[in-house]
Amino acid sequence: MDLDDRLAEIESRFESVQAEMATPEVATDPDRLRELGRDFSELQDIVVPFREYREARRQAEEARALAKDEQDAAMSAYLRDEADTADARAAELRTRLEELLVPKDPNDARNVVVEIRAGAGGDEAALWAGDLFELYRLYAEQRRWKTDVLSASPSDLGGFKDVVLEVRGKGAYSLLKHESGVHRVQRVPATESQGRIHTSTATVAVLPEAEDVEIEIRPEDLQFDVFRSSGPGGQSVNTTDSAVRITHKPTGIVVGSQEERSQLQNREKAMRYLRARLLQKAQDEASAKEAASRRSQVGTGERAEKIRTYNFPEGRVTDHRVKVTVHRLPDVLAGGIDPFVDALLAAERADQLRGDADD
Repeated sequence: MDLDDRLAEIESRFESVQAEMATPEVATDPDRLRELGRDFSELQDIVVPFREYREARRQAEEARALAKDEQDAAMSAYLRDEADTADARAAELRTRLEELLVPKDPNDARNVVVEIRAGAGGDEAALWAGDLFELYRLYAEQRRWKTDVLSASPSDLGGFKDVVLEVRGKGAYSLLKHESGVHRVQRVPATESQGRIHTSTATVAVLPEAEDVEIEIRPEDLQFDVFRSSGPGGQSVNTTDSAVRITHKPTGIVVGSQEERSQLQNREKAMRYLRARLLQKAQDEASAKEAASRRSQVGTGERAEKIRTYNFPEGRVTDHRVKVTVHRLPDVLAGGIDPFVDALLAAERADQLRGDADD
């Protein structure tokens, strides 16, 4: 079934609901009236732009037909312009309708936990993990989202062996979910005296954050360990046992936080991280995916695996999934990933629409 047929069906359903709401029987049945009112509102959100879309197409066809028969050159040109304007409006409305018809990912409105881990490449991979951390922090800042470091293991020469960033804001998961995978960098490391280009990787996993009520965690299933916070090289950066490590005994998941001076604050951060990990595990199992989603997301971290390549000598960034290349690497590292986010969301929408059409 193509898009127009699906929209026509929705319009027919909308008119049926509208007619039923006007019947005396429904007027005396508050529960049915409430149910129909909810359906009416949801269908109206699609039917209104569909009718605008259909009218724009009609106007374009009419203007084009008039232009074809018009003898006056100036008027003919004007009518063709009107047809082009109506076509552009119809195309804009069609895109909006496609978006409305795509099933919503239940996680899209959630906050997220972004795990970034150094992959292949030693110290250079850790530096690259630090660059990616800053990229996502700046992207969140541009969107006025709030960020918080839940856990971090700094590297001796800078960057991170691993770092976990919490991102809180409207639509955070919907925009960041496709960032999961291996991010490959090609550049001359600061420690390279011969000027040779090295290839390193870091892995990213984006997890939807769980609400307190969604994941039941029994106190007896948790093991808490406290220790002193440490920085690069293992040196102590705190004189009290404020760092917290939590082991979830049934699953073996271990999380920790040492970013705050307060043991209570580190405990709260670690619990938020643990809930996100457990929610991801539960969702994987519910969708019959035995391998953990985050493992399939990030791969092994080997250089040959990648979703995106950042090439410093050429100043370009390429996303290999949607074949999009941007020649503004500094802008991308400053959080300018919208070209990739938009292309990936469009590809996701197209795949879902194709899947619906095949049903």
